[in-house]
Amino acid sequence: MKWITRSKVKVDRVACPWLINRFVDRNAEFIFVPANQAVAEAKKQNAIAFDIPGVEPGHHGRECSFEAILKKYRLTDDPALTLLGKIVNGADTDNQLWNQPEGPGLSAIAEGFRHLGFEDDREINTAEWIVYDAIYACCQEMIRQGRHDGALKE
Repeated sequence: MKWITRSKVKVDRVACPWLINRFVDRNAEFIFVPANQAVAEAKKQNAIAFDIPGVEPGHHGRECSFEAILKKYRLTDDPALTLLGKIVNGADTDNQLWNQPEGPGLSAIAEGFRHLGFEDDREINTAEWIVYDAIYACCQEMIRQGRHDGALKE
């Protein structure tokens, strides 16, 4: 299936493709277009639009698109993914909803990836997905430790 979102990715538009690829659609094809073209291009290409204002898997209230995808595709039974959603929210928003301590660090990492000279959004996604693999593994460990709110203990 084709999935489409706005170009110039940072947090949610890297986290969402990672989530979609790992847990929703292993054969997903991601398309990144300028914001003002995203809705029309989604219709033209029969693609699922995400992280675009007004679409179902987008921001709703204080929740980010990652959290909307978790809910839409019934992935909230995985407490590690739910925790990761709170961290992504903290990096992608003002971090007031969940107040995740890991949020600002993830935001800084995402900003850094934007300055490493990648050619396009696909390259950034490919490179940065290892970060989400690692954070998900960390979230799984936090859940094993009973720390459903985050804050990994050493």
